[in-house]
Amino acid sequence: MAKGSQLSQLKSALSQAGISKTPQNGKKRKRSGSIDQDKIKKAAKLQEIHKKLNPFDVKVTKLKHDVGGRKIKGSKGQPAQSKQAGIEQREKTLLKEFQDRGRVGGIVDRRFGENDPSMSLEERMLERFTKERQRASKGTIFNLEGEEELTHYGQSLSNLDDFDDVGLPMDEDEDDDNGQMDRDIVGKAHFGGFGDKDEDETDHNPDRKKSKAEVMTELIAKSKEHKARRQLEKVQEESMRHQLDEDFDSLRSLLFAPGAQTTDNNAASLGSSGDLPAIPSTDIDEQMDYDRQVRELAFDQRAKPKDRTKTEDELALEEKENLEKAERQRRRRMLGDDGEDSDDGGRNHGKRKRERGGDDLEDDFAGDESLGGIGLGLGGINGQAVAEDESEEEEDDDEGVDGDEESDNDDENSEAEDGSEPSFGSEAGSASGGEFDEITTSQKSAKLKPPSVRHELPFTFPCPESHEEFLEIIEEIDHTDVPTVIQRIRTLHHPSLSPENKVKLQNLTSVLVDHVLYITSPPAPQFTLLNSIVPHLFALCRSYPIESAGIFVEKLSLMHKNLERGLSRGALELGARTWPGPAELSLLRTIGVIWSSSDMSHPIISPARLLMGAYLGLCRVRSLTDITSGLFLSSLFLQYEELSKRLVPEAVNFSINAVLHLAPSSLKNVASIPGSFPSPDFRSDLCAPLTIDVKKSKHLDFHTPNLHRLLTDVHYEEQDKLDLLGLAFRLLDRFSEMYKSLAGFIELYQPLLDILTKLNIAKLSEGVRTQASSLQDKLTRLLKFARQARRPLLLQAHKPIPIPTYIPKFESRSSSYLRRQDPDHERNEASKLRYQLKQEKKGAIRELRKDAKFLAAVEHKQQAEKDRAYKNHMNKAFSSLEGERAEQKAMDREKEKEKPRSGRK
Repeated sequence: MAKGSQLSQLKSALSQAGISKTPQNGKKRKRSGSIDQDKIKKAAKLQEIHKKLNPFDVKVTKLKHDVGGRKIKGSKGQPAQSKQAGIEQREKTLLKEFQDRGRVGGIVDRRFGENDPSMSLEERMLERFTKERQRASKGTIFNLEGEEELTHYGQSLSNLDDFDDVGLPMDEDEDDDNGQMDRDIVGKAHFGGFGDKDEDETDHNPDRKKSKAEVMTELIAKSKEHKARRQLEKVQEESMRHQLDEDFDSLRSLLFAPGAQTTDNNAASLGSSGDLPAIPSTDIDEQMDYDRQVRELAFDQRAKPKDRTKTEDELALEEKENLEKAERQRRRRMLGDDGEDSDDGGRNHGKRKRERGGDDLEDDFAGDESLGGIGLGLGGINGQAVAEDESEEEEDDDEGVDGDEESDNDDENSEAEDGSEPSFGSEAGSASGGEFDEITTSQKSAKLKPPSVRHELPFTFPCPESHEEFLEIIEEIDHTDVPTVIQRIRTLHHPSLSPENKVKLQNLTSVLVDHVLYITSPPAPQFTLLNSIVPHLFALCRSYPIESAGIFVEKLSLMHKNLERGLSRGALELGARTWPGPAELSLLRTIGVIWSSSDMSHPIISPARLLMGAYLGLCRVRSLTDITSGLFLSSLFLQYEELSKRLVPEAVNFSINAVLHLAPSSLKNVASIPGSFPSPDFRSDLCAPLTIDVKKSKHLDFHTPNLHRLLTDVHYEEQDKLDLLGLAFRLLDRFSEMYKSLAGFIELYQPLLDILTKLNIAKLSEGVRTQASSLQDKLTRLLKFARQARRPLLLQAHKPIPIPTYIPKFESRSSSYLRRQDPDHERNEASKLRYQLKQEKKGAIRELRKDAKFLAAVEHKQQAEKDRAYKNHMNKAFSSLEGERAEQKAMDREKEKEKPRSGRK
């Protein structure tokens, strides 16, 4: 390369390459070859000169040991060219995406059969033509196949397809002087004859490809056939439409016949259309014109909603009004008064049900009793039927009210059942089993009055403020109607009807709680009635939770005081009673139904749970009634802790103590009992008669215990003892299922299993032995699983901490190639993959950075263009403003100069 400046080096290189602009020696050079080849050679020479003049376009990596003849990839690079190539590639791809961001567009080829390789070209053309013909709308003015047939000089265009009779003589026989060309000239010179030669060949070779003329001929034939078929369908539809119109005209005379209420006396009703005189069809058509009918339909009354959805307050007010109206009707019926003071305003005054006469065509007619009892054979039965019909009519009058009440009761019952299942018929460890229902059913049948004695239930009642007032209200009412009375009281005193009703309903809650204790007290508890009252109590407690909670807490406090009083007197003192009776047990059961028993702390459930635990832990067992009450409390704990699964050791302790009291065993005293369960009454003198007599119970089996009788009667049998023993077994089974996940399950149930294995029940019935053995097997299996799941405590296992060393680490393998060679093949491949992933990741990051830099440059360029345009716009504005300002100043100066002149004048 010559020395000197870049310009001198460029001139020297161009002259050496022979591409200098000035011809050498002033002579033109002769062209050798074509111009294109000269341009290619010239461009190659210029590119080579450019590379030589710019040494920075080539980047050479200096090798440590250069071996001749060895080609190393990446030793030489062209950073400028690669950079320019990357920019060009990004301008083609990334820049277009950046410019088209947020845009949605494109062309989708939706031509029929374009992407179907199984269709030939002719089939595609045929299908496209058919689709276009079907797609054409019939309402356009350019549609040649519309409903109205197009004509030419009065002739149909469908008959002019051959163009033979349109006044264009093209026959060979006609004179050529008319200025018309014959058919041969038109066919051959203008259109190529449509392949007449090919038609002859088609007859001999049917497998050849069809020509364009043949395809178009087939299309025209199919189009004509389709058009003819469509015209035929149109004619058939028109004929059917005319037939329907005629049938409608015959029905119109019946639909619009004048009714019986018209002023014309000779007009007949709709039912007597057969006697009408014939009406001319022309008159009907004139009177009932189609347009007039359409206009009449426009003035018809629109459909309107009959009843809108009423609010809760409106529904409560409506129910109250219905009850008051039904009560007024009941009182009028009771007094036989149908005067003008009725709800209809006296419109039906004097309209009584007429007496039946002899013309009523009934075989059992009997008039007054003074007639001597004619027709007594059937008169009694039919008379009773008539009385039943009248009573049914009266019930129909009040059906709306009673139906609403029943629906309200059903809704509240369903709500209560969904919330906490307020029913006393569930098993719950047989504590509230089917015995109660059975007993109360017999009481109900014994307590029901005959139909002739029962009073009609009123519809309105005052809201009682005390339990005594409530007892006065339901004094003459059957206990099966008490829920209906409560529902009507709640309806009549809904909170939305009056501000005072809220306080009244709160008092009603207290009254119902007192009534629950009243109806479940000995000697005849009514548990069925309790089941029907609980839903109403549940709804009231949900409406007024704070006030209701105070009522229940007050009752629990009273029960706790009674327990303290009984314990202070001593269990052996006469009349000292500590265990809860049926009323207290029913209240505790009701509390578990109404309130949530799974909360960690509850203002009602927590005191109730503490009270029940005190009963089970402090009260002494002296009779079978005490065992029954304790087992009932244990079953209530099952209900309370069903979700929370809290441990209640008092319930488990009393269940196993009940087994010790009832079942014969080889244990002699308290010291021989396994475990540390407190059993102060075991083998005491008062508890000795509670043990089952093996001789008397040899053939007895477990049954559901009659808890009602056991809680109220002091006389009991061996069957009662056996039933309570079965209930204790079931409670232990249920508690084991509940507490099997506890950490102390082994310590809790291992002593119980030891006690069960020492029971002497080999001489009892097979059912007793089977249930006891199944309980033992279950406890053995659960204890085994608990021991397998238990692991002793261990110190935390840590990885040993190495001693720190300060010796430098030496790499034995110096070569980087050998450093990646691992004897383990899988580990070596994984290392290679990690290296490749690292390199790809670095390359991707590098490309992303380049993309971001390119986009930043594009955005900067766009922003610079915007700024430049804005600056030019503002400069123009400022220049115009400055010019105007300069002119204004000049004018001001001129005015200032003219002022002294005018003063001199």
